Amino acid sequence: MHSTDPNAHSAEALRRENDDLRRELELLRSPTSTSAEPGWKPSKTTIVALALFSLILIVVAFFAGYLPMQHRRSVVVAEARHQEEALPRVQVISVTRGGGKSALQLPASTQAIHEAPVLARTDGYLKARFADLGDRVKAGQPLAEIDVPELEDSLRGARATLEQSRAALEQSKASLLQGKADLEFAKVSAERYSELAKAGVASRHDDDRYRLEYQARIASVNALEKALNAQKSNVAAAEANVARIENLQAYKIVRAPFDGVITLRNVDAGALVSVGNTLLFRIAQTHTVRVYVSVPQSWVSSVRVGQPATVRVAGLPGRQFGGTVARTANALDPTSRTLLVELNVPNPDGVLMPGMSAQAELNTSQRDAPLVIPADALVIRANGSEVATVRKDETVHIRKIRVGRDYGDLLEVVDGLNEGDRVIQNPSDVVHEGMKVETVSAEASR
Repeated sequence: MHSTDPNAHSAEALRRENDDLRRELELLRSPTSTSAEPGWKPSKTTIVALALFSLILIVVAFFAGYLPMQHRRSVVVAEARHQEEALPRVQVISVTRGGGKSALQLPASTQAIHEAPVLARTDGYLKARFADLGDRVKAGQPLAEIDVPELEDSLRGARATLEQSRAALEQSKASLLQGKADLEFAKVSAERYSELAKAGVASRHDDDRYRLEYQARIASVNALEKALNAQKSNVAAAEANVARIENLQAYKIVRAPFDGVITLRNVDAGALVSVGNTLLFRIAQTHTVRVYVSVPQSWVSSVRVGQPATVRVAGLPGRQFGGTVARTANALDPTSRTLLVELNVPNPDGVLMPGMSAQAELNTSQRDAPLVIPADALVIRANGSEVATVRKDETVHIRKIRVGRDYGDLLEVVDGLNEGDRVIQNPSDVVHEGMKVETVSAEASR
């Protein structure tokens, strides 16, 4: 590699000229040169002048090349010594407390505000289906029709039984009226014969016979009244049976219990359905959705009913849904140590669907805000989580800390630091315990 220094080039040129002059002197001194040119012989003055000229050239070359090089070398050495003696500069930031309000973000899941299975209330075959999966229906809207021919026969039999009971009731009423008339006649006869017996006109035998007949009529009327009441009960039972069958007939038409959307359709036309066992549809009301969140034990005291919340769904970028805390379980899950919290989120356009996974954000306020540090101040080593702090004497002190929540650019410090401590932001590998540093405020440098 050739040097690009001009002083080095000049020194080299002078050195070559000196060599040329030395060779010329040797040629002059050699016998061959004398014999070649016998008429010329350099004088002592010429030799001395040539030597002096060579010496001058050597001195000039020395001062032109060596001295600048030596100066540059001394400058480089001085700068290196200055850098070695200078203190390393680090950016520090003071440990502060986070804001009193913070957002707690947790995974969540959505459910319908109301959801119910629609079952058959009568036995039969599905005659027709009027709604399908995903249809939005109104309360009372027909969903399906069940064909129950046996129910018609049962209804006709029940109505015939009702008519028979009503006829028997009328007969009992007539018998009671007849019995009351006979009772009145027996009463009059008994009173008359009692007076005649007292006057000695009628015998005591006739008096006793009419008196006992009157008592028999009283017992007969009581029996007829009870029979009438029994017939009334039979009529009421027959009417109830007819009403029951008529209600079952009304259940042939399956209707929606409330406004909602069909989330499950389980049968088709012609399917055999039975009372209380066959699931026909499942309907969900989604104008408001329930969002369930499991809050960690450390944040349970910050959650209250009526607290505002925000819900975001990964499949709906750029959209957020506002809601409130509707209720809590008021008990922790012993396995996960979390509190189940229910949020009510309005969903007028039906964008949120039951079963979605979401991210819920609870805006909480804390009485004692936690200490926070920049995320780039944390150092993960074999000893665990550490930070490099600077003492008052500008020396480094490595502290082991316990980290809480991660806010992204900030970290919550649970233990290991005090408010006002100065931590080194983004410390390098050369930072070690006890080293002297020159500090620069990170806030001032921004």
